[in-house]
Amino acid sequence: MPDRKDPYRKFRFIVQFDGTVQGGFSEVSGFDASIDVVEYREGDEAAITPRKLPGLAKYGNVTFKRGVTDSMEMFNWIQGFTENKIVRKNLTVIAKDESDKEVATFQIINAWPTKYTGPDFNATASEVAIETMEIAHEGMKRTK
Repeated sequence: MPDRKDPYRKFRFIVQFDGTVQGGFSEVSGFDASIDVVEYREGDEAAITPRKLPGLAKYGNVTFKRGVTDSMEMFNWIQGFTENKIVRKNLTVIAKDESDKEVATFQIINAWPTKYTGPDFNATASEVAIETMEIAHEGMKRTK
């Protein structure tokens, strides 16, 4: 009987910005890639349907959410862009298993922030204050 491979749990992960571990993200979402379809047909072809060729690859923005702490890294990163201090980073999301072993690694290449959303404050709520950053990037890889 072959070894059973259980799927990884989505709540066990760490996030690194340029190799430095960032603490306490509650959610990372939006990993997606698509490839445009280019239709082509030569004028003397007998076929009534066009050929379909691969076009440009496109990557969706990735959203990072975490509880607000004394860390200013996310805010300072987007603030730098408003001051013309453009810094692109490579981000890594590492999934872990129950024994804390790294089991899947997703790299986000040449990332930069497109949107920062600060927390909502409400004196009658009991939730954690969450900050959100949306990241544009030029590619992603899965290395594990």
